[in-house]
Amino acid sequence: MRNALNFAWQAWIDQLFVRVAPAWLMPQESFEMNTNSVFAELSFWFMAIASVAVPIVIYAALLAKRAVSRTTVLVLGITLVAIAGLDIYFLRHMAALAATTASLADDALFLSELSFALYLFPLMFGGIGVNLISHVLISHLIAAERRFEKEHHENR
Repeated sequence: MRNALNFAWQAWIDQLFVRVAPAWLMPQESFEMNTNSVFAELSFWFMAIASVAVPIVIYAALLAKRAVSRTTVLVLGITLVAIAGLDIYFLRHMAALAATTASLADDALFLSELSFALYLFPLMFGGIGVNLISHVLISHLIAAERRFEKEHHENR
């Protein structure tokens, strides 16, 4: 029963991703059939580089600016959470592709216990993104509480 639910959930996610993802991100059927390894796919290298480069650029932008608006921090936090979600989907997709290839290197990375380490990057990026979002929300609530106390203190 659990496998059937996982399969149904994965099929639904796959359909959603096909509808939303750009065409260049989706693996080409003819290319997949001709490869013997997941590492030969362009989408693997694009996602691997983007999954590391985009968060680094976000961190660098936040550190380089002397003043950052709440909106900017919120957008960058949401971006980090979205990247983490896409990375997890991508890792599951690559594991499914690795299971169909003949390459043992794919199996060693995506289908063994080592694959757990690959999920640490999206976990870290998602955690930092959630932390940025919660920071913006908490600072907004603190400011709202101060305004409320100031308004109600003047009315007494």
